[in-house]
Amino acid sequence: MNLSIMGHHLDVTPAIREYIHSKMARVLRHFDHVIDIQVILSIEPLKHRAEITLHVRGKDIHCEASEANLYASLDLLIDKIDRKIIQYKDRTQNHHHLAAKRQLFEAA
Repeated sequence: MNLSIMGHHLDVTPAIREYIHSKMARVLRHFDHVIDIQVILSIEPLKHRAEITLHVRGKDIHCEASEANLYASLDLLIDKIDRKIIQYKDRTQNHHHLAAKRQLFEAA
């Protein structure tokens, strides 16, 4: 997994980098087949914006969040990407039980 963190009009400090690493551990606990992660942090007047793009096999998952505080926007962003990665994982798993369907058709 490759994690890149960039800042627009913002210096990415080691504290911010460590905070992002610790929060991304929760996402990677749910789904560990992530190829590449790109985080972009930017400061606009009166709000801090955070964007993330996760590259998984066959798809790019993108989220963005903005709040008055940088750490609040990162928390909101991680919550959003966590929900999206769980949805993607559920969508890619096969929940159909073929044997149960065959039993229904054979009994009829």
